Amino acid sequence: MKVVEELQSSFQGLRVIEHTVHNLSIVNSKPDLAIFKKEVENRIRKSVSIEQLKDQKVVRANRDFYWKVGIDPTKMRPAGEALTRRILGGRELPTINTFVDSYNLVSAETFVAIGAFDLDSIHADSLLMRRAVKGEKFLGIGMEREIELIGLEIVIEDLRERNLIAVYPYRDSDASKVTEDSKSVLLMMCGVPGIDEAELQRTETLTTSYVERFCV
Repeated sequence: MKVVEELQSSFQGLRVIEHTVHNLSIVNSKPDLAIFKKEVENRIRKSVSIEQLKDQKVVRANRDFYWKVGIDPTKMRPAGEALTRRILGGRELPTINTFVDSYNLVSAETFVAIGAFDLDSIHADSLLMRRAVKGEKFLGIGMEREIELIGLEIVIEDLRERNLIAVYPYRDSDASKVTEDSKSVLLMMCGVPGIDEAELQRTETLTTSYVERFCV
């Protein structure tokens, strides 16, 4: 994926690790994944408290980045933080499908945002990360209607389709989401200033492990 020069200058450390997975077998749920989710949730509850969460390095980095791109992280929590807060609040993680559930576990463990895109819905060789244009419309996963961007956000565009596939690293597009019909998926480990390469690589390793364990 190409990142425009303006963003590279403005946000040093802004980068993505991409990982493609093929020959997937995705279903709604699996008993062994449900057991594993409880193990991870218990591990997270023992590793951090809700009071400590906001001071974690990756959480802090994501929050700082959100403010800079016009998103209030106290109202729209970064993905990893939101998932971890859910666990620490005594709630289980949602069941979407085995692929999404697998990488959500990693995001809750590492606090790193992870994007996932059905490769039948995007062109992985024509992706561009750029600043949003004021007034651009975007429909993300779980949104009832399109939102209008203010021009501060960072977006990823599929240049061949002229479609926005993500507001980075906040929400992926509904049109390219991973479903039980997805066979090939592009994963993105979303780096922002303050998150080091080792953390992104750890996230990639865990994600690959969990996805291959439950979806291949």
